[in-house]
Amino acid sequence: MTINQAVSSPNSYTEVFKALSNKTVRIGGASGYWGDSPMATPQFLENGNVQYIVYDYLAEITMSIMARARAKDPSKGYATDFISAVLHPHLPQIAKQGIKLVANAGGVNPEACGLAAREVIKKLGLDLRVAVVSGDNLLDQKEEIAAAKPTEMFSSEAFPDADKIASINAYIGAFPVAEALSKGADIVITGRCVDSAVTLGICIHEFGWQTDHWDALASGSLAGHILECGTQATGGNFTDWELAGDIAEIGYPIAEIETDGSFTVTKPEDTSGIVSIGTVSEQMLYEIGDPQNYILPDVNCDFSDVQITQEDPEKVRVSSARGKPPPDSYKTCATYADGFRTGATMSFYGFDAARKAQAFADAAFARTRKIFRKFNAGDFTETSVEIIGAESQFGDYGKADSTREVVVKIAAKHPDMMGAGLLLKELAGLGLATPPGLSGFSGGRPKPSPVIRLFSYLTPKEDVTIRIDMDGEVSIATVPPQAETYEQKSIHPASPVAPQDTEKVVEVPLIKLAWGRSGDKGDKANVGIIARDAKYIPYIWQALTEESVAKRFGHFIESKTPSPVHRFYLPGSNAINFLIENVLGGGGVASIRNDPQGKGYAQILLAHPVSIPEKMVEAL
Repeated sequence: MTINQAVSSPNSYTEVFKALSNKTVRIGGASGYWGDSPMATPQFLENGNVQYIVYDYLAEITMSIMARARAKDPSKGYATDFISAVLHPHLPQIAKQGIKLVANAGGVNPEACGLAAREVIKKLGLDLRVAVVSGDNLLDQKEEIAAAKPTEMFSSEAFPDADKIASINAYIGAFPVAEALSKGADIVITGRCVDSAVTLGICIHEFGWQTDHWDALASGSLAGHILECGTQATGGNFTDWELAGDIAEIGYPIAEIETDGSFTVTKPEDTSGIVSIGTVSEQMLYEIGDPQNYILPDVNCDFSDVQITQEDPEKVRVSSARGKPPPDSYKTCATYADGFRTGATMSFYGFDAARKAQAFADAAFARTRKIFRKFNAGDFTETSVEIIGAESQFGDYGKADSTREVVVKIAAKHPDMMGAGLLLKELAGLGLATPPGLSGFSGGRPKPSPVIRLFSYLTPKEDVTIRIDMDGEVSIATVPPQAETYEQKSIHPASPVAPQDTEKVVEVPLIKLAWGRSGDKGDKANVGIIARDAKYIPYIWQALTEESVAKRFGHFIESKTPSPVHRFYLPGSNAINFLIENVLGGGGVASIRNDPQGKGYAQILLAHPVSIPEKMVEAL
């Protein structure tokens, strides 16, 4: 049976794998965000032995920044780093090695990014083809969308006024990427596809996966999820961070993906970092909700039974995931302006530093509000004072009782730019009236900035037309037919059996028993906890209830629901994932928190006490 014959059969999943059983695709993950270090590409060229390199540049915040850039200059609105730091210096060597590139560098202006890439190719005298995948940008439809009045998919809020909208993008999938590669593209540039789609598109192209190969699509999506944040899979942001060695030379991740979607994770030779069960498990749980319903435009993924094993000191094996049919709509995100925010940080040191910092902040707000009353101006819509060094991030569980050195972050939101600016003026004006010990490093007074909020809703797939521009030849991408059924409900795994020990128990901090990683999804945060050994899971599960976790983050949670924390068990990886609602003060640039994306929340939870038998402590 040929590959083409195999993939044409409705029951051909195993036949395809048999036909391609010896095939492995080696993909390097070079970028986790717009602004990531440019060191990944030369690593892969020197020691990576990769066939593809993928670049993920986009986030909701990034889209709003790019939208503002394009509004000022129609030739902007994309990740310029892809052109200046990847193509200009490295394209000749990339071409020589025959490596193909897939990047969502297009942002809100993929056509301009494609044009810039073609200009570089022409200037260097190379024979390479560029495909631009577009159609995700729906900003020119904002009036019609506003008239349709979609509701926010999480909060049920009404759609914002059209004149406040900065960007609207549907999160498209991987099949257009695969189609562009099949047309002969050497470089594929997309707008707002989902992060993992740049990797999944390669897998679809290389292995001939079809739209109903749910398990393979879920597994390829997991590989993309591991690669999409760069060095977070190789020791960056890792609980046991010192094991990563010299982070100045940390290696970027490489996935060796097989025909069934299972894969191994490694990194270039002669680089620092660590590829371990802990690093890869942490990244698997990063920024997900229900691990049995990680919903993407091409597949609904179930990661709950994925097993992660150490093959050798620098290689980790990840088993296949399970998949289900995807929804009939694209998640679509609009960003819009909603007032202004401002703030500053400064330090106090000396006796009673924390009390001095609080007094200073209180005085600044009191002075500003006095001016508001004088001119009948409205009050701040939100204020925030966080004293870093006094364990303010730990809420009621903070332990600092005497601090001689702190940093105070003072911030606020106001509907008017001038109102926000007044706080900055009074912070500066208190410099000679302050308690003693005020200091700080500054390059000038900060300025107010717009509050950019996120509005997520669903757009039927048939309402989005995806185009592929192959060096001027434009075609409409083939949209995969929608499955007849979409089922989000799952039978959750049985909870770990409660410990039955009768001997003496002692409390240890969770970090002794587990690794942890946290991240954000809008105004929600997730905290993934992975047991260092399977035997610890029953004790961790018993200690970390939804109620106890809610108390740990009670000073951050703004949800009015009685159960703002949701707990999920992943038996395959001996892990637990917590999803916390309304905990980031709006999230992203809508928040005035010190950690608006919850990146450090795992560190808070890793201090949670867990009771274990005394005999277990001796082995720690």
